[in-house]
Amino acid sequence: MKMRKLAKGAAILVAVIGVLAVVGFLVMGLWNWLVPTLFGGPRLGYLQALGLLLLARLLVGGLRPRGHGHWRQHLWRERWESLTPEERARLRERYLEGRCGGRQGRGEGAVNTPETPRAG
Repeated sequence: MKMRKLAKGAAILVAVIGVLAVVGFLVMGLWNWLVPTLFGGPRLGYLQALGLLLLARLLVGGLRPRGHGHWRQHLWRERWESLTPEERARLRERYLEGRCGGRQGRGEGAVNTPETPRAG
């Protein structure tokens, strides 16, 4: 079992390094194809392209890993399980009405009838 996990971890590491290598070459190639011609900028080497990728990740994505939202799902699951069946039905109804155009944007208690036509 331990060898299996170790082999899986090594395979993932090799895959990540391979993807980084390919993406680095793509960034370098695109930069060297476009930037010097269009803007008169410098050409990049491979390590500079990897550095540019890292800089873009830091500036746009921050330092958080991509899977940072799983704790919210856990909290919602706990909240859902603590609700009574009536509360669940009410929440489900409110969610579906808001998502499917039921009362969205027309105030609380509005109903789709000929007297209150839908805005749109």
